[in-house]
Amino acid sequence: MTPFGAKLRTLRAGRGETLKDMAAALDVSPAYLSALEHGKRGVPTWYMVQRIIAHFNVIWDEAEELQRLAEESDPRVTVDTAGLDPAATELANLLARKIAGLSKKSLEELIHRVRAAAAKDDV
Repeated sequence: MTPFGAKLRTLRAGRGETLKDMAAALDVSPAYLSALEHGKRGVPTWYMVQRIIAHFNVIWDEAEELQRLAEESDPRVTVDTAGLDPAATELANLLARKIAGLSKKSLEELIHRVRAAAAKDDV
């Protein structure tokens, strides 16, 4: 499941809405919506995210969060480290080999550390 799919499922469940009902409201198939929730589809289009935002009538921060999660929910990531520091290639390969064995806590810690490092380096 992707971060976007998890959020979508939480919103849908919070409304007590079935996949079938939500799919009908968005004019998509229940199979597509299920695949989107389970991360078996790529990143949803900007247009689809906007339809979901309108469907749930979310605004401001929650709408921005849905858009951000959609952008960060590609289940098949490719990392191009050509031309970067050799440490970038090492990190990408290490993560590719080890990610499946990391706990949720470890993943959250790594996400936090990478975001903090990126914020520090952006200054």
